[in-house]
Amino acid sequence: MNIVCLDLEGVLVPEIWIAFSQASGIPELKRTTRDEPDYDKLMKWRIGILKEHGLGLKEIQDTIRTIDPLPGAKEFLDELRSLTQVIIISDTFTQFATPLMEKLGWPTIFCNSLEVAESGEITGFKMRIENSKLTTVKALQSIGYDTIASGDSYNDLAMIEASKSGYLFRTTDKIKADYPHLQAFEEYGDLLAAIKKDL
Repeated sequence: MNIVCLDLEGVLVPEIWIAFSQASGIPELKRTTRDEPDYDKLMKWRIGILKEHGLGLKEIQDTIRTIDPLPGAKEFLDELRSLTQVIIISDTFTQFATPLMEKLGWPTIFCNSLEVAESGEITGFKMRIENSKLTTVKALQSIGYDTIASGDSYNDLAMIEASKSGYLFRTTDKIKADYPHLQAFEEYGDLLAAIKKDL
């Protein structure tokens, strides 16, 4: 009984905050979990920058509506879902993910939620559970699944290493150098072939 656990941003869709950084002209917002392993610290910092610039949920959602899945991502996901169960486990937020899930054919996603004031200002965020990627993989294993995981950032490493097999996908040179025991792929076809072998 296998279940594939995939990261979202950088693996299936472009990084939302990088896209919003470009759209808003605020270069600091380019920082992601590839740069800052502490997600709590990163999000609090992002919320501070949004407040400083008077930007809220609506502006970010307007940018997200212009984002398409990475080329080949939907086809990869469709084929994978025809072979086995797939769950996207992401540190993003429901309010960001919905338009992207529609473009990916409504796969299952486990993510978090934003706290938003009536004015649309993002005031905080609620994480589903601590260490959500690792905790989710361990929970799936506890009900009889073998997990196969793939992601691109620091916050994916625990879920990848705790799985029956796990792969880096389009990650940074630094992460590849720091985790040389993990296979790293750049193309969906190669990742799909590796997962098929595991199945």
